[in-house]
Amino acid sequence: MTLGLLLGMIALLPQPVADQTCLAATVYMEARSQPTRGQLAVAEVALDRLDMGRYGGTLCDVVTSPHQFALTTTPKSFAFDNPAAWNKAWKVAGQAIAVWKEPASDRKLVVPGANHFIRLGSTANWARNPIATIGDHEFYAID
Repeated sequence: MTLGLLLGMIALLPQPVADQTCLAATVYMEARSQPTRGQLAVAEVALDRLDMGRYGGTLCDVVTSPHQFALTTTPKSFAFDNPAAWNKAWKVAGQAIAVWKEPASDRKLVVPGANHFIRLGSTANWARNPIATIGDHEFYAID
């Protein structure tokens, strides 16, 4: 399946399934080669942004916000061609969403407060004082 086809299908899915699909696609594209902890951290960034309310009202809105995540910076021809990695990303997305449904004080988070990340070796003018480095990503609390 290509990214373009997946994005088209998401528009037809009911909200909870669409959100998990969008988050799973983000985890897959941003962190499929990372340990589970790193994948959860990427998912937490999207969920934190959802709570902030400035990036969109649904997870799909958040992860398709222009130039924020791989869903908008990758060619639509990108192929989801690793079924094992997709299945893991799907499970990680579901796990992260389940944790986020808990009261904020009860959530066991990998990167509390993180709302941005970059790949190690990348540069960004906002990237100062990471709160965590997991795999090949650094996580930040910016906003």
